[in-house]
Amino acid sequence: MEDKKTQKKQTPSPPQMSPYVFTFLLLGFGLWCFWDGWLTTDPEMAEHALFNQVLSAVLIPWGIWDFFKVKKSKKNNNRATDTRGCTTTDER
Repeated sequence: MEDKKTQKKQTPSPPQMSPYVFTFLLLGFGLWCFWDGWLTTDPEMAEHALFNQVLSAVLIPWGIWDFFKVKKSKKNNNRATDTRGCTTTDER
């Protein structure tokens, strides 16, 4: 039985992706849409301008909101680990 526990502890966990990846994708795509919708002078993009303007108006605020949500979530997770490993089940 103890062999199984040591085997589980020895198996490496897969690398975790940063929680900010989705946020940066939203902001990056939103900024690209902002450029195509508001700032570009390419006449071929004129027919897509309204779509890009609306998409940038949605994606950029969503990316900013997600950034602060992830930041708050990470702050709360760090605060939970500062309790020296004490959980509600350990206090019995």
